[in-house]
Amino acid sequence: MTATGPHLTLEQLRAEHAAGRLDDVVVAVPDLQGRLQGSRLAVPYFLDQAAEQGFGACLYLFSTDVEMATGPGYAVDAWDRGFGDFVLRPDLTTLRTLPWQPGSAFVLADAVWPGGEPVAVAPRQILRHQLAALAEHGLTAFAGTELEFLVFLEDYRHAWEHDYRGLRPATRHNVDYALQGLTELEPLVRRLRREMPGAGLTLETARAECHPGQYEIVFRYAEALTTCDNHAVFKNGAKQIAAEEGRALTFMPKYDAGEGNSCHIHLSLRGRADGAAVLADPGAADGMSELMRHFVAGQLHCLAELTLLMAPNVNSYKRLRPGAFAPTGIAWGRDNRTCPIRVVGAGESLRIEHRVPGGDANPYLAVAAAVAAGLYGIEHRLPLPEPHRGNALADPAVPRLPTTLTEALHRWENGGLARKLFGDDVVSHYAQAARTELSAFESAVTDWERVRGFERL
Repeated sequence: MTATGPHLTLEQLRAEHAAGRLDDVVVAVPDLQGRLQGSRLAVPYFLDQAAEQGFGACLYLFSTDVEMATGPGYAVDAWDRGFGDFVLRPDLTTLRTLPWQPGSAFVLADAVWPGGEPVAVAPRQILRHQLAALAEHGLTAFAGTELEFLVFLEDYRHAWEHDYRGLRPATRHNVDYALQGLTELEPLVRRLRREMPGAGLTLETARAECHPGQYEIVFRYAEALTTCDNHAVFKNGAKQIAAEEGRALTFMPKYDAGEGNSCHIHLSLRGRADGAAVLADPGAADGMSELMRHFVAGQLHCLAELTLLMAPNVNSYKRLRPGAFAPTGIAWGRDNRTCPIRVVGAGESLRIEHRVPGGDANPYLAVAAAVAAGLYGIEHRLPLPEPHRGNALADPAVPRLPTTLTEALHRWENGGLARKLFGDDVVSHYAQAARTELSAFESAVTDWERVRGFERL
C-alpha cells in the first residue's frame, strides 16, 4: 500500500486515513488456541489514544475453549474476576496493511493488566518470557514454521450445514511434489502465494502434499516472535481468502484416515551481540557445537512433559500415530524424518526441525516449549546420545511420546519440569484448557459410536 511496503508507522497511518484509504485498525491478540481475537478501532481513536494507552478487552479471551465457552478452574478465572478487562497494548512494530482487508490496518497487541504488568498466561507473553531468558545467555532464537492444510471444493457454510461430511478435496489423489493435477487447487493457493508477501511474509517455497487437497507454503525464517506473529496472520488470512474464493480449508492435524497436517518448526540460535551462528562448529566431526549438543539434548529430555504445548487437542494425537508419518517416539537424527527432532543444514543454516506440532499448534506456545527445552539442556549441560539411524517409528527401544491428550496433561501437570520452566500459573491454566477439551470430547456422541452401536448393540 505504501512506498515502504505493508508495514506502517503512525505517521503513515495518519496520512493513509487522511487520504481516505484506511478507515480503521484491527487490533488483535492471539488466544489460547493461537487464533486472533480483537476489535476494530477507528483510526483517529487509535492514533489519539489506543496506540499508546491500549484499550480494554474482556479477560475471558484467555480462558475459553474453541467454542468460546469459559468456566472456573483457569489461573485467570473470568468468573472469579467478574469478567473484567485487561488492556490490549498494540505492538507498533507489527502495524501493517493486509491485502485481503482493504481499508483496514492491522496490529498485534500484548495483554497487560491495568497496572501495566504482563498477563503471564497470554501466549505471546509466554514466548516473550522464554526469549528473555534466552537473551540472558546472550542468545537470540530464529524460527520458521511449515504449515500444511487441506483445501476442499465446498465453502465453509456448506461444510457447516453438512456437519463437515462428504467434502471433496481439491485434488483427487496424492499430488506430493506434483506439477499437474492441481487445477482446482491452484486459484486459491495462488492468491495465498501472491497476497501473503503483501502482508509482510517472505515466501520461500510452495508445493502440493500427500493427502488429496493438501498443500504447504513455507515462509522465510525470522526472529522467533516475528515468525509466530506471521504464522498467526497467515492462518487467519488463509481462512478469510478461502472464504472469499468459495472454498474451505482446514489446518486440523487429522481430518480423516489419510495423512495429517503438520506444523514443523525450524529453530536456530545466534549470538545476540554479533549475530554469529552458535550452533555450528566447523571443527567438530558432526559440525555441531557443544552448545548445540546441549540444546538438542534438552529437546529430548523435556519433550514428553512439554508435549501438551505442541499437541493441545484430542485430534492432535490422532496424527501422532504409527503409520501416520508423524513422530511417535523421542529421538533425534541427522536428516531423519522419522525422529521428532531432526537436525538439518550445515554451517550458518544448521538447525533443528521439531516435527511434533500439528496444524492446530499455537505457534507461540510450541516455539516457547522448544526454546525452554533447549535452554534447559544448555543450562544443565545435558549430554546428547548418539543420533538414531534408521526408522525411529518402528524401533521399540525408542521412548514413546504421550499417545493421548490425557497422558500429555498428566505429564505436564505432574512431571515437575513444566513448573520449573513456565511457573505454576501457566501450568494450571493450560492444564485447565486441556481438561476442558477432554470434557467436551468425552461428552460428545460421535459418528463412530452411531455406526458401531445404533443397530448392533
